[in-house]
Amino acid sequence: MSAEYPTTTRVLQKKPSESAFKQQKLPAWQPILTAGTVLPTFFAIGIAFIPIGVAILFFSEGVQERVVEYTDCNSTTDSGKPGRPCAEIIGDSRNHSITKPCICNVSFQLPNDYPGQVYIYYGLTNFYQNHRRYVKSRDDVQLLGKLNSQPSTDCAPYAFLNYGNGTRKPIAPCGAIANSMFDDEFQLFYGNSSLSLVPWDRTGIAWPSDKDIKFRNPPGVLKEAFAEFAKPVDWRKNIWELDTETKDDSNNGFQNEDFIVWMRTAALPNFRKLHRRVVHSEAPFQNGLPKGQYYLLVNYWYPVKGFKGTKSFILSTTSVLGAKNPFLGYSYIVVGSLCLVVGIIFLVIHIKYGKSTVEVVNVTPTTSYQ
Repeated sequence: MSAEYPTTTRVLQKKPSESAFKQQKLPAWQPILTAGTVLPTFFAIGIAFIPIGVAILFFSEGVQERVVEYTDCNSTTDSGKPGRPCAEIIGDSRNHSITKPCICNVSFQLPNDYPGQVYIYYGLTNFYQNHRRYVKSRDDVQLLGKLNSQPSTDCAPYAFLNYGNGTRKPIAPCGAIANSMFDDEFQLFYGNSSLSLVPWDRTGIAWPSDKDIKFRNPPGVLKEAFAEFAKPVDWRKNIWELDTETKDDSNNGFQNEDFIVWMRTAALPNFRKLHRRVVHSEAPFQNGLPKGQYYLLVNYWYPVKGFKGTKSFILSTTSVLGAKNPFLGYSYIVVGSLCLVVGIIFLVIHIKYGKSTVEVVNVTPTTSYQ
């Protein structure tokens, strides 16, 4: 005999609660696109954008800029074959057997005075810092000064340095971004018969938010803090020796501003990064850079031929809108002009074939198409 169990009936309430939101009773507004609303919008955008574009172009054209490409500059220190390109001497990739830089000189003219504050940039082309694996190849916890014997797996294959005898050390800073840091060194001289060294400052080039928040040094003396860590494979200096000019720990380690600027990856393959700020406290540079003859002395370390790139040294002033950027001005002018043209075309069509708003609203299935 089978047992009988009581049955219950469960009523599922699927109806949502009585509220304007859940019952979809909220007030709504749907605009009716008519000639009276669309045409003024096109004309307003056109009339506003064209003057803005012209103003941006005006300020951009006021920026003085000199780009000096030195990729193929010839060596002045190669005793075996004088005049050989430095790019050929150092090779297409990092050559760790080279202990001295290839030194080359590049002369150029400034046809006009560069008034006000002058900034120095280095530029690279065909360098894809936006590659997905390259962008991920870093350890943000390590960069906060929290050194760990096990760097992030994103840093591989630049996480550990193998010494060949079964021992290895973790790398700090680890990752492909840090390993590929730009390390050419520059000196700029002005004049003809007597040369004056252009003074510059290597601080104040990084974003304050980066130096104060994203990059922190480990506590204690830097050399001791990094004693159990190896420097990146392609670096010539240790992390605590990056600033050899001031030898100040506040601008060494992870808080070195050259390092911080490099770690902020570029979005496009052709980019420039801020390198120095000219100091305008000594003659003849108090009011900017005077026009005339300049000589650029380069300690050529960084290889670019391997990825078919180029290197540039850039002098630039700024405007109230920042650095030179004519593209933004042209974009505003093109968009504004297109809006005006489209607005005129629509206006002609409306005058010739348009209907009133009342006629559009009162359209029914029996309304004639004429």
